[in-house]
This record gives sequence, C-alpha cells and structure tokens, in this order.
Amino acid sequence: MVDMLVRLYDLPDSAEIYRRVREAGVVLRRPGAFEKHLVEDFVRVNFSAKWVSETEVAFSRQPGSIFIATRSSKVLGFSCYGTSARGFFGPTGVAEEARGLGVGKALLFLALEALRAEGHAYGIIGGVGPREFYEKAVGATVIEGSDPGIYSDLLPEP
Repeated sequence: MVDMLVRLYDLPDSAEIYRRVREAGVVLRRPGAFEKHLVEDFVRVNFSAKWVSETEVAFSRQPGSIFIATRSSKVLGFSCYGTSARGFFGPTGVAEEARGLGVGKALLFLALEALRAEGHAYGIIGGVGPREFYEKAVGATVIEGSDPGIYSDLLPEP
C-alpha cells in the first residue's frame, strides 16, 4: 500500500464537513487521557491490535494526537496523526454504523489541520487503503516508490 502526500497549506475549507456531522448529532473532539482505555477498546474491537499500539502513542502526546467522533456518548470513529512517524496521518477508522455521515472526512480534516497548526507544510497518509477518497477529499497524491515505505518487515500477528 502506497503513501500519499497532502499539501496542508492548501486544504479545502472544512466548515461544511463539520456542520454536516454536527447536524447528525456527532461530536468531534480530542479524547481525555481518562478515556484512553475506552478508545483503545473501540479500536481493538473494530480494527486491529496494531492500530491500538498507534493510538497508545497518540495518547502519550500532550495534547494527544488523536481525535474521536461520538454520538450519545458512544465512540463512532477516531483519527491519529504523528504516530508511525512525524507528519504522518493515521490510523483512522469509522464504525460501520456511522459510515456515510461524513465522520471519516471530518476526522481526516481535524488531524490534517492539527498537523498544519504544528507547523507542517505537508502531511503524509501512510499505507493508504482508499486512494480515491483521499484524492477527492484533500487532493492527496501518490508518493511514487513508497510501497512498502516505513511499513516493511512488519512483525506478524500471533
């Protein structure tokens, strides 16, 4: 899976995306340290143990380099940045029940805007799955020769 590059200084306006999820009753925010175990449980159940490791890194930062989407006090999705490497976006995931609400796109923008606020001009989306989504959402472009990138020689799951 390739990596993609995003021009953080040229991100599209995110106001409409945030409005859409807010109108769907979704709250976007950084989780508190006291919620770490709950967010990690969500990631473990819905995604993977490797992503749990990366969320642990995100929680170790101050402020945390993680955002969550909730509705009625239930986690619907998450996004991290700066976990695999500085300037990297991901991992990110949205529960199946919340897909189609714009939650994934909103979480993407929160993380990329946070990278920009930290002084990055470019962001890297590592090990991309849905290329077309990132191309359309934020104008991301494939970084040639980036497969497998930093994700080579991974330890196998037991």
